[in-house]
Amino acid sequence: MFGYRGKYIRLDLSAGTCDILPLDDSLFQKYIGGAGVAAKFVFDETSPETDPLGPENVLAAFTGPFTGSRISSSSRHHVVARSPQTGILGESSVGGDWGVQLKQAGFDGIVVSGRAAAPVYLWIHDGACELRDASSIWGQNSFDSAEWLKAKTHPKATAAVIGQAGENLVRFASIPHIGKLVRAAGRTGMGAVMGSKNLKAMVVYGTQPVPIADDDALRASVQQALPHIRQATIDFTKYGTSGGVEKYEYLGNFPIQNWRGSRWEEGAGKISGVRMHDTILVGRYSCRGCVLACGRHVKIEEGPYAPLDAEGPEYETVGTMGGECLVDNLEAICVANDLCNRYGLDTITTGAVIAFGMEAYEKGLITKADTDGLELTWGSAQALVEMVHRIAKRENIGGLLGKGVKAAAEELGRNAVEFAVHVKGLEPSAHDPRRFWTQALSYATAARGACHNAAWAHPYELGLFIPELGIDKPHKSYEINGLADVVIKLQDFQALNDGLIMCRFAQVGRAVSLTNVRQWYNLITGLDVTIEALMLAGERIFNLKRLYNTRLGISRKDDFLPPRFMTHNRKGSGITNQLPPIGQMLNAYYEERGWDEAGVPTPEKLAELGLLESVCDNSTLIPGSHTINPLPS
Repeated sequence: MFGYRGKYIRLDLSAGTCDILPLDDSLFQKYIGGAGVAAKFVFDETSPETDPLGPENVLAAFTGPFTGSRISSSSRHHVVARSPQTGILGESSVGGDWGVQLKQAGFDGIVVSGRAAAPVYLWIHDGACELRDASSIWGQNSFDSAEWLKAKTHPKATAAVIGQAGENLVRFASIPHIGKLVRAAGRTGMGAVMGSKNLKAMVVYGTQPVPIADDDALRASVQQALPHIRQATIDFTKYGTSGGVEKYEYLGNFPIQNWRGSRWEEGAGKISGVRMHDTILVGRYSCRGCVLACGRHVKIEEGPYAPLDAEGPEYETVGTMGGECLVDNLEAICVANDLCNRYGLDTITTGAVIAFGMEAYEKGLITKADTDGLELTWGSAQALVEMVHRIAKRENIGGLLGKGVKAAAEELGRNAVEFAVHVKGLEPSAHDPRRFWTQALSYATAARGACHNAAWAHPYELGLFIPELGIDKPHKSYEINGLADVVIKLQDFQALNDGLIMCRFAQVGRAVSLTNVRQWYNLITGLDVTIEALMLAGERIFNLKRLYNTRLGISRKDDFLPPRFMTHNRKGSGITNQLPPIGQMLNAYYEERGWDEAGVPTPEKLAELGLLESVCDNSTLIPGSHTINPLPS
């Protein structure tokens, strides 16, 4: 098939081998690419007995057919493994240009297993790969390591390189990807998986163009769409993703004080993308080939956080480090964001777990004896920045919080579970499910936990629609009728996007429609695939991820929201939030999904999706027949 390389790298670190192996077209036809193919490898090669931080865990990173094409917002790839943070399926999507470089080097993806005896890095370039010694940069941050790696390989290479957090096996360590800009595979601890394997980096440089079936027609179609894409996303270009902070605070969507607060209008204004634009913004970054340029370049030249010349925080980071912690100091958030990039930490979980720590400190569950005298109080910019250091290094209270909210609450005991905000061990991003019920249902049922990207549903309550799927108008907020149908279609659509692979922001203002997606896929691959066939592939990918988790014992008992979202409603001037009736939602959702009452896909649904054979090959899935292995301390 056009649009693919038909080869992947099989890296066995225990054996010290780097093999180049073929990929069959049928795998791409069934699972598209990206998240779909990566999840298939992890599904087939791990089991309930797999230790997420053991050599038997598999890390799979794959591109999709859109990667390396001329389509804007498509220079992405997807990373999948069993998560050391949640114990279930871990996955993260990442932009930049690493995926494009890998594709241009001649490969669709990489599958990593085993553990090296000493630190190593993988060097990939135009059809070749080799393992090299990384002992001299073990212990260094991701930025310094990337500079060293480029000097040893190619100055235009891109390095997927962990920092000290990944080496120290912090459960939510990220994988910064450093080329001309920094983008991170942030969520679910993929950096800790690399660290557990003594794999410091995967460095890639490629020069080979990706074969496209009809590149002239693709160019013409993309050029026709570009003016609309630029116009629809103009606010993202000007203010970045955090330009929406004040709007979301007004709507009751922005997280405040570990999700217990209601209004924070003044604070939100101090840390918004608009204020960033008006004060410390000096430039913009874009992922390769993307016209949005939503990345921020900030510079702080005076005050306690000067000097800083770095990439600025995105909306989710501002939401968790700012709103959740009540920190209204934008400069401090920028410093904390930069430290996370250097150490290799997921900014969403880092902000969320610090907010949890602040509430535990307020309630006396954490004391000064635990923090070595640091006052872990609401709104403390000093505490925010200092805790990033401590979490990455696993120092005193940072060792506890570095396990994530769920594990930290279980270890603290007492009433910590009441304010531990997570689903299946993953802290939510900065979107409130009490404001958007579509988001509530997706948080509960998404494969990796409280993931806003699984359905990316909140814009489809505010103004977006997909007429090709029968969603011809935005779903009415707090309306349960038709809710399951909308969420399922959106989840399958986003699973398709993660296979292709394409950024969510391309959907803003219907900049890119599903009709565009289908046309571009066919022009790239040379196939003639219908929208229905593409959506079936998205449904197959989503169900495959569910099967992975049900094999680990995940069922209806886990598809619930935390107590704070179920019992504590936000109140304040103009706020309309309502507590989501999650039980009622799940009934309709399971029935429409073709899952049984325990939330397990039925044999009939698996047969329809062509997944029944996969289940038989990997043992019959019985809810509760397996429990999630205890994570190492």
